[in-house]
Amino acid sequence: MSHTLFFILGFCTVYYTLGYGSNVFAEFFSQYEDLIRKLSAILIVLMGLFLAGIFQPQVLMKERRFNIDPTKKTGYIGSFIFGIGFSAGWTPCIGPALTAILALAASKPGTWFQLTTSYALGFAIPFFALAFFLGSARWLLKYSTVVMRIGGGVMVLMGILLFTDQMTKITIWLNQVTPAFMKF
Repeated sequence: MSHTLFFILGFCTVYYTLGYGSNVFAEFFSQYEDLIRKLSAILIVLMGLFLAGIFQPQVLMKERRFNIDPTKKTGYIGSFIFGIGFSAGWTPCIGPALTAILALAASKPGTWFQLTTSYALGFAIPFFALAFFLGSARWLLKYSTVVMRIGGGVMVLMGILLFTDQMTKITIWLNQVTPAFMKF
């Protein structure tokens, strides 16, 4: 579990760095907020279609791997560095969702921390659960395609709402129905 924590800290480091960079970009180009919102929406729709499996550009499907000796023990620094490498190199799986989060952060300056934290928690909690139940969670793999397709459909819907500037209405509604203890 402690190695899982350092692994999660590694990928969170990359996510927060990218989220902050999106915020700096959005603030620097704030006079083009409407254009950035629309371009971000188009990017989110494309990533949703990619996640749903409707199209798969080969440049995003390439995987790079390091040959690591599984018998060699690594310390917490190794787990942290592996987390950084994981977040930077697992593009086919995390790329579309992270791109959507960064695009949302770029379209609304000042939201990067909340969006990045939500995304990081969305990864960290399942990783902790899988680390705890490592041997008995293999049955989840048969549902991964369905979950990816549903997630892609939700991203397409979010992109359309963002493009038509209706995302704010959904955000207000979600904020009203969310219990107080879950709000940032």
